[in-house]
Amino acid sequence: MIETVPDVEPARLARFDAIIDARSPGEYAEDHIPGAINLPALDDAERAAIGTIYVRRSKFEARRRGAALVARNIARHIETALADKPRQWRPLIYCWRGGQRSAAMATVLAQVGWRVGVLQGGYKTWRRAVVETLRLSEAPIGVLLLDGQTGAAKSRILERLAALDVQTLDLEALAAHRGSVFGGWADRPQPGQKMFESLLFQNIRRLDPARPIVVEAESNHIGRCVIPRRLWRAMRAAPRIEVKADAALRARHIAAAYDDLIRDREAVLAALARLAPFHDKARIERWRTMAQAEDYAALAAELMRDHYDPLYERARKRREDKPLAEIRLDRLDAEDIDAAARRIKDIAERFAGAARAAHSA
Repeated sequence: MIETVPDVEPARLARFDAIIDARSPGEYAEDHIPGAINLPALDDAERAAIGTIYVRRSKFEARRRGAALVARNIARHIETALADKPRQWRPLIYCWRGGQRSAAMATVLAQVGWRVGVLQGGYKTWRRAVVETLRLSEAPIGVLLLDGQTGAAKSRILERLAALDVQTLDLEALAAHRGSVFGGWADRPQPGQKMFESLLFQNIRRLDPARPIVVEAESNHIGRCVIPRRLWRAMRAAPRIEVKADAALRARHIAAAYDDLIRDREAVLAALARLAPFHDKARIERWRTMAQAEDYAALAAELMRDHYDPLYERARKRREDKPLAEIRLDRLDAEDIDAAARRIKDIAERFAGAARAAHSA
């Protein structure tokens, strides 16, 4: 039995035990439905070869050769990745447009005895939903902005808010980047723009639109990932909560938070080189000397004083609103973070109540 699935609504996708992306590994790497596994009907080289035959020689020959390759690949998947799947297992399959690759795999898996679904329109149905939600929709998103200077532990506060059942959207985690020239993680490459948007879409649609979403203040670029139009517009208009901490505390926090980066001195030096257009040669050379001496707390203090704090002040002055609240952290330890998160939770709940009252008035 093969079921045609018309859209990517969460309730429809949740009916299946697995989502199979039958496209090539290259297509999958660029973007895919989060959580989908890649069982390609054709790998990248096979897809390119069959495409060349189709365009330059013969459509029939391309289909004949492609069918043989697809059959072998599906057989291998059944014997390996799918070998332990029980009779009751229900997969949903998609390819680029919901055409031949997903249809071929669905036909074979259905003959095995599994109840198979095929996503109508394939990956393009998913991508269309992402674009409509993140770029084209004019519907507001109820955002509360977590603002404050570099090193004020905003990411840790956001993590604690999530544990306290406050709706959050961790853009840096989704973008695998900490939002500065030092921001990448050594063991987590950044996703491409389409994959970032897929992850963002998946997270947003799990949230309750009637409750506020706490988002850390960012520029519209997080590394190479760009915040999509609808969310960026909501963030620019959002009321904000400002967190503050003394410079010495923030410098120590930054040195600890970037521990993975500072283990790679060449990566630190490369990041400092990216600051060269914004500072004179003497200052950059001083920072390089600090990095080579592994004096990272002092380096963090100077970077905040001379680069990141001025950037924050310029951004703050462009906003005409006053923060809903200012929260000062005195220690940046777990207790301090928890107290700040609980206060922000109270603010978010009051904000949601005021919004509901205004909507019903």
